Amino acid sequence: MGQGFLQIGLTLCIVIAITPLFGKYIARVFLGERTLLDFVMNPIERSMFVLAGVRRKDDMTGWQYIRAILCCNLIMGISVYFLIYFQRLLPWNPNGFGAPNWDVLLHTTISFVTNTDQQHYAGETTLSYFSQVAALGFLMFTSAATGLAVGIAFIRGLTGRRLGNFYVDLVRGITRILLPISIIGAIALLVAGVPQTLAQTMDVQTLEGGTQYLARGPVASFEMIKLLGENGGGFFGVNSAHPFENPNGASNLIEMLAMISIPAALIYTYGIFANNIKQAWLLFWMVFVIFVILVGVTAVGELQGNPLVNTAFGLEQPNLEGKEVRFGWAQTAFWAVMTTATMSGAVNGMHDSLMPQGIFSTLFNLFIQVIWGGQGTGTAYLFIYLILTVFLTGLMAGRTPEFLGRKIEKREIVLASVVLLIHPILVLIPSAIALAYPISLSGISNSGYHGISQVVYEYASAAANNGSGLEGLRDNTLWWNLSTLVSLIGGRYIPMIAILLLADGMSRKQPVQETPATLRTDSLVFTGITAGVTLVLGVLTFFPVLALGPIAEGLKLASGS
Repeated sequence: MGQGFLQIGLTLCIVIAITPLFGKYIARVFLGERTLLDFVMNPIERSMFVLAGVRRKDDMTGWQYIRAILCCNLIMGISVYFLIYFQRLLPWNPNGFGAPNWDVLLHTTISFVTNTDQQHYAGETTLSYFSQVAALGFLMFTSAATGLAVGIAFIRGLTGRRLGNFYVDLVRGITRILLPISIIGAIALLVAGVPQTLAQTMDVQTLEGGTQYLARGPVASFEMIKLLGENGGGFFGVNSAHPFENPNGASNLIEMLAMISIPAALIYTYGIFANNIKQAWLLFWMVFVIFVILVGVTAVGELQGNPLVNTAFGLEQPNLEGKEVRFGWAQTAFWAVMTTATMSGAVNGMHDSLMPQGIFSTLFNLFIQVIWGGQGTGTAYLFIYLILTVFLTGLMAGRTPEFLGRKIEKREIVLASVVLLIHPILVLIPSAIALAYPISLSGISNSGYHGISQVVYEYASAAANNGSGLEGLRDNTLWWNLSTLVSLIGGRYIPMIAILLLADGMSRKQPVQETPATLRTDSLVFTGITAGVTLVLGVLTFFPVLALGPIAEGLKLASGS
């Protein structure tokens, strides 16, 4: 028991240590300051911008930034769709895979374009190496860089700067952050035992004289950007629970640090942009404390185990169902909370086998999306809650709501409300429809409370652009492939549009002079209020489905029935 909690504690200490270092580096990249990679990347970037006709100093308005994102994502999505459709004719296809069914292919393409990577297929039996690397791997870089660019543009707008240029932000996010770290990380994973090969499936003779087929491929490079970019889509069907994706404790640590590094560092990056490191640390610790509580709740639930199983066998043992022995209950519980908190969606164990406490924590993360949040956009969601808190406290105190010296008015509150309300709409309405009709119920493998959690989790994962699932759900059907597309697209682009318009409006406001009546947002009291507002809004919005799902399931297990 002690060893498991020690592993969790040491990992968290590393996260705290690297956050300011990485946060400073990201700030230098997007403030246009000198970095170590300038001598390598500057010529490459200049060539790319010349070929694309992009000038670095051409700032965009909110709508220009939005149009650039939508057009770029549309072109990338269409290109990848046809790459996979014609994979039989393309190289690096040693197993001779043809095109998937149209609904699976459409779902897969949109899922990866939106940085969700929700998989309704098994990669090792569906896609060629070319499709995995040149199609999905390409989208893993570009979708992650798109989210990062939106987060940086939002921070710029809040701090009174112009939003910048999407194409410049996209390229610099890839060349200065995602690509170099992915190369280093892939080498580290190779050393840890993750394969990187273009050889076809290996035939192995078993001790019984039979034949076993071992799928392999260029896994190490795929794995690193999967986690660093909050993508989560696995090269193999069982994701990071597969020994080729995550063979041991060293690889597990590397992958967890990759998952959380950018979302945690972006909070510190905001502090540099705003010239207010104090507020950045207060927000970091607010998120950190909630995260640790959720990890504790989940870990304790897994450590105590299933009371029905323990009573039946007269044992007191952790819940090891759905877990890899090399990770155990502690690292599986820690990973489950982290992957839903960071919106990565990768798994090193089966979430469907988590105790109700773990399902509660993972669903809660998907519902509020700020602990730690997605690639760039999660940081924006955090400040949406901050702006709403400024508005509410300003009303209660009788002061004009201001944030960073700029007034919060009707337009900002309307846009912030759109960001907060679209998520429950895209989760609760499709879930209600799925639970009401037999055609959708056919995929649910568990009756009762757990079956409700399966359905809600699928749509929450899609709308939050997370991609993980309670995999007891048989989701590779026409219904699930098409119905989740609404949540995938709406959960990605509607909040992005509102966030960028809000940032654009804030950047155009004239700063007002600070007075003794100005509400300080970098105080411990205000940060505590922000945490309260975030938790209360999240719980009030989604409490009915939490009560009908993991809470009811937990009470049922506790009662011994």
